[in-house]
Amino acid sequence: MINALIVDDEPLALDVLETYIERLPNVNLVRRCNNAIEAMDALNSEKIDLMFLDIQMPQLTGIDFLKTLQNPPLVVFTTAYPNYALDGYELNVTDYLLKPISFERFMTAVNKATDQLALQNSSSNVEEANEGTDFIFVKSDKKLIKVKYSDIHYIEGLKDYVIIRMANSRVITLQTMKSLEVKLPSDLFKRIHRSYIVALDHIDAIVGNMVEINKKHLPIGKNYREELLALINENRL
Repeated sequence: MINALIVDDEPLALDVLETYIERLPNVNLVRRCNNAIEAMDALNSEKIDLMFLDIQMPQLTGIDFLKTLQNPPLVVFTTAYPNYALDGYELNVTDYLLKPISFERFMTAVNKATDQLALQNSSSNVEEANEGTDFIFVKSDKKLIKVKYSDIHYIEGLKDYVIIRMANSRVITLQTMKSLEVKLPSDLFKRIHRSYIVALDHIDAIVGNMVEINKKHLPIGKNYREELLALINENRL
């Protein structure tokens, strides 16, 4: 069962989404909220797997609200304005629905979220095995492959796949960047872009808005730059 939250300042939009959710036996509507403040309360007090989040809201937009969340659930943006699609892509949201939203398009978004949650759940046992070790097991080519943290140079995201790059090899695994990021020790790895996680020990240089690793230049996303620079200023690199 997927626990869902809908956030929108328009009552009609809330009604439409609630009606759609009621048609689905695998989705449970936990709460409907009129603004980001109510949504924050719901996230703090309830188990939420999926949030349908309007972008244009008073006081705090959906985009700005999402940026404040440390561990957000899966998010589907809902909006009447197509020009925000790039922001959704930067924030790694599950889907982007344009109003008026049809039930068919809504179902597509829910199916995407269902697939992502299934990937997260399927890797939970592997995550337990990785805890307290200097390596990680990842599923690849129908088997579990052991990858030492010290061998990882950087990790590249490509839709629902991630590529773990090492000196002379790579491992491709079916999961999201977010699900892999939470498994990696934060003192060894840092996310620098929606598509890249780097091993801190393998960073050779910071060149402008790029990280250099083994002569490979990786972009630093604007949402990650401040934390990376703070890390550098602490002389931890």
